[in-house]
Amino acid sequence: MQFRTERDPLGEYVVPADAYYGIQTARAVENFPISGLRAQADLVTATILVKKAAAQANVALDRLDAFVGDAIVRAADEVLAGALRDQFVLDVYQAGAGTSHNMNANEVLANRAAELLGGARGQYRLVHPNDHVNMGQSTNDVFPTATRIALLLAHGGLVESTRTLAASFARKAEAFDSVLKVGRTHLQDAVPMTLGQEFGGYAACLARAADEVDHAARGLEELNLGATAVGTGLNAGEEYAALAIRNVSRYTGLSLRPAANRFRVTQSMGDVLAYSGAMRRLAVELGKIAADLRLLGMGPRAGIGEIVLPAVQPGSSIMPGKVNPSIPEMVNQVCYQTMGCDVTIAIAAEAGQLELNVMMPVIAWNAIHMSTILREAMKALRVRCVDGIEADAARCGELLERSTVVATALSPYLGYAQTAEIAKESIRTGRTIRDIVLERGLMDARRLEQVLSAEHMTRPGIVGEVRP
Repeated sequence: MQFRTERDPLGEYVVPADAYYGIQTARAVENFPISGLRAQADLVTATILVKKAAAQANVALDRLDAFVGDAIVRAADEVLAGALRDQFVLDVYQAGAGTSHNMNANEVLANRAAELLGGARGQYRLVHPNDHVNMGQSTNDVFPTATRIALLLAHGGLVESTRTLAASFARKAEAFDSVLKVGRTHLQDAVPMTLGQEFGGYAACLARAADEVDHAARGLEELNLGATAVGTGLNAGEEYAALAIRNVSRYTGLSLRPAANRFRVTQSMGDVLAYSGAMRRLAVELGKIAADLRLLGMGPRAGIGEIVLPAVQPGSSIMPGKVNPSIPEMVNQVCYQTMGCDVTIAIAAEAGQLELNVMMPVIAWNAIHMSTILREAMKALRVRCVDGIEADAARCGELLERSTVVATALSPYLGYAQTAEIAKESIRTGRTIRDIVLERGLMDARRLEQVLSAEHMTRPGIVGEVRP
């Protein structure tokens, strides 16, 4: 490998000759060989969008020569189109605040812009990473801004995936509306319900979670770009901040605005934490539903078996014919990972000190990772599982017939204590609730038939109530 020598305030250092990144990135590569994880594509995109917006704002304010600014914009557009992505080489776990990530972007754009102007990589006379690409900026406003934009770029896909999954459950709820079954609480038989009601609940849970994520996203639209180091706006200014943010809004179609208080957004990652919290809520709802699908599909002969999940792959390397609920199992794992990411974000957000949170790199990576894996897991759950779920109506009816759940409808007529004693006798003897009530002469057959209607028990009110 050929190398070139560059110089920074710490002295000289060698950089691969063909690299578009420079000395500060090379130092960080050596300092942080931690995980092999790299900044996600959306974070790189968001960072480059900020650099492009800043260059155009600085040109408009006559702070940056137009030929330099235009070269930076051209270089940025190349990266946004997919070029030079392999030059963003830093580990997620790096120096605090994302300084290394910010300089990686500055150096790549400076070197490519210099090339476009006829210069060579590593010679920063034409375009300098700090003086030109980073003009009017600090890592402390670039990185939180890029984090927010990256999450907003992915937000639409996350919400859409949630709402389409909710719609799939709603369609199943309609299809299963007439399938009577045992409702369960504490994993014990409770009262009758329909499978459609159960699936309708799942749809509503997901829809509400999507609303929460949507609401939390609004807080991310407030940017501290132009705050520079601590929030004062030193070397930037109100006009620059407004122009740069307007530029990013124009590029992305996002409703972005300057922070009402730049110090708050520079000090705190609370808005990202709120968005993470909304995603955690979504993961909790989703994980519970996935676990329910696994329970309801238990079997095929020795479990609940009220629904049949699509078979997507063989379930065992030793047991022929065994098929597992593979997709819901995957979803549960994703939900656990999401909740772990949220814990990391919460701890890191609390660790902010004075005018800055230096734990931003780990916050950004985890928040973007949550969004990605939730979105893709819900797509897979919808396409490979929920859309193909079938109800086993016969099994639902069999379990309902064998249970004592209809006894609850007798309480308004016979009282709690007597109804409980009848249910206990039914369980002990295996006889039906109907037979025991008739044998004791507690209600005539016609009236009892009305009261013990499982279908009527799935609707509000007292079953068999006669109103004057």
